[in-house]
Amino acid sequence: MPVIDLTQPLVILLCIASIICAIYLGREIKRAIVPAIALVICIALLITHTLQLFIFGESYQGYESILSMSMIYDFGFVLVTYLSYLWIDDIESKHRNKKSIDNSLDWFWSKVV
Repeated sequence: MPVIDLTQPLVILLCIASIICAIYLGREIKRAIVPAIALVICIALLITHTLQLFIFGESYQGYESILSMSMIYDFGFVLVTYLSYLWIDDIESKHRNKKSIDNSLDWFWSKVV
């Protein structure tokens, strides 16, 4: 299994650009599924890096620091995409006059927007 190295600046910039594009697209079409797809991809990356570090440890011995840093970036990407999913879901629920999945962050969205 190849190692997806998130410690390279170009790879980080590409990940950030794709997440920003997913958030922007979800906001423009008012659909929460777009950041949800980005969230699933980020969670899959986190699971992959975790498996490579802890389960397949002996075959990836030279990559401990790379995988550890990649997991830290994965957690950040998961946090950002999860918050953007909740934000776009709030926008979609107001646009379609339906109930939102979670309204516990309404105080936060009122300060952001």
